[in-house]
This record gives sequence, C-alpha cells and structure tokens, in this order.
Amino acid sequence: MQELKPIDLITLQETPEESYQDFTPKNFDEFIGQKTLKEKLSIYTQAAKMRGEAVDHLLFSGPPGLGKTTISQIMAAEMNVGIKICSGPMLERTGDLVAILSGLEPKDILFIDEIHRTPKAVEEVLYSAMEHFRVDIIIGQGAGAKTVNLPINPFTLIGATTKAGLLTAPLRSRFGINERLDFYENEELQVIIQQYSKYLNISIDAPGAHLLACAARGTPRIAKKLTRRIRDFAQVKKIKTINEESVSKILQFLGIDKEGLTAVDNLILEKMIKTFGGGPVGLDTIASIIGEDSETLETVYEPFLMRKGYLERTPRGRQIPRLIAIKLKRKLFGQETLF
Repeated sequence: MQELKPIDLITLQETPEESYQDFTPKNFDEFIGQKTLKEKLSIYTQAAKMRGEAVDHLLFSGPPGLGKTTISQIMAAEMNVGIKICSGPMLERTGDLVAILSGLEPKDILFIDEIHRTPKAVEEVLYSAMEHFRVDIIIGQGAGAKTVNLPINPFTLIGATTKAGLLTAPLRSRFGINERLDFYENEELQVIIQQYSKYLNISIDAPGAHLLACAARGTPRIAKKLTRRIRDFAQVKKIKTINEESVSKILQFLGIDKEGLTAVDNLILEKMIKTFGGGPVGLDTIASIIGEDSETLETVYEPFLMRKGYLERTPRGRQIPRLIAIKLKRKLFGQETLF
C-alpha cells in the first residue's frame, strides 16, 4: 500500500487548545454524527478509488464548527492522498493560488475554507483549474506580455462556506457535489464529549455529559470548548468525577443555561420583551440597544435563537413567538421560570 502523505497546512492558524491532532478521527467510522453525509462520501471516495480518479469537486456548507475540515482530512486519508488547507481571504493574489495548484500531486485535495471570501481575480483562476486542470498565467508587461497555459495535476477542490448564498453562480456550478452539514443531536454530542473527556484525562458521567451536550448549541466545536472549561474547574476544585450537579454549577458560572443560551442570547430576549413587548423590531435597533453590531447578531446569535424557537423573522422585523413571549414576561417579573 502506498504510504499516506502528510497533511500540508497552508495559512491555517490554530490555537494550542484546538491542535489536538491525536483526537482527530482518522476514518468515517471514528467520526461521530453526519450519518447520511458520511454514507454519501464513502460511496464517492470508493468509486473514485476504483476508477483511479480524483473525487469530484465538493462544496460543504453549513454553520461553523460542524467538522468540514475534519471530514476533508478523512477523505484524504481514505483516498490515500495529500491535502493542502488554506483560507479564501488569505489568497490575496493569483500567484498564491497558482503556486499551490502547481504543487499538487495527482488526485490531491485542496481545501479552501470560507471560499465565498476568495477575491474575484483569484476565483477566476479556479474556473479553468477546476474544469480543465490548467491555469493561465501572464508573463511580462505591456505590449510584450504573453499568456502561458500551465497544466496541473488532476485534483479535488473542497470548498467550505458558512454563507452559501454569497458564492457566485459560476463558482457554485463547477462543484459536482454540494452537501450541507447539519447540527448534531444531543446524543451524538454526548458521545463526543465523553470521548473527548477521556482524551483530556477527566471523568464525566453520562448525565453530566448529556447536560453539557444540551448546552453545546448542536456544535461539536462548542462541546469541546465547554469540556475544556469543565476540565479547568475540575482541576482547580480537585473534582475527580464530574456529575450533572457540578456541570450545572459550572455552566451557570459561565453564563450558559441548560438550553445553551448565553448571556447575550438572554439579553436579546430580555430587551425585546422589556422595550418592545416581544417585537416586531428591526435588527439594527436590537444591535444598538445591546451594543453589538448587526452582522454579529445575524450570523452568531440569531440562527440559534430561531432554531430553538425563541425568535422568528417577519416582514416587519424580528419578534418573539407569542407563547415564548408570555413565559419570558412571567420570568422577568419573577412569577415563574422559563423552563
């Protein structure tokens, strides 16, 4: 069997807490969640290997933290090829992309995160590279300039985006496979948390892991970050086995309730109730009241609140559904709790 090529990280910066390579799943069986997507990708990679070809270009969309990069690395391992990882905003010049493409071996994978933020000039270089596996470069200046056609090895481009609507139509149409990653179920996050806790050398019982999973907003990245914060408290307080009660206290200290609502989430709901009676109210108005910019509200907080049913969009603005608004009003006046 051909020796697996090492993963090549290009302009991808990681914090020390996020660089747990030993915990990264090595194949689809080790990857928790995204069952339907895993089945599809397993078929695509097996078929490509049987034909001796590169996998067709893929576009992964969905919220951040769901495992787009990890799945791409698993595909590289399954195909026994190398993978280069970069970010769309970092490809400032066409020469940057040409240098990366010319260095790819046959059937290698190029992963571009936040591909919707790739500069227009660089994006146009991708067109011929994706379709015809060649790039056109200009040598010289002025009247003496000439175009040279540079062939490149067949490769697989995997693009990841959190805003699929911002992709241009020509680029989107060149992806043969378009898949969306869904939020994780609490049971799947519980398994991830318990596996991750063992890697961190801490012990979390099943009820405690389930409570932590419920507060992770359906996102493995958040689940792992919360697990690391649990480890901090367990280490300082000398807690040997973390149970549901201790997890509840730690989450309360972090300003996170059992539904995963943060202090900012609750502030949004509180201001909408107290100031506007639950809405409807414009997004910019909410942003100015709580001191956040509207783009942060729209991309970070609003999707989760809408998914949980605490917020809805209307032609007149954002508003809290009637039944939720009634419970929130009672909670703010101390008559009963929301949950």
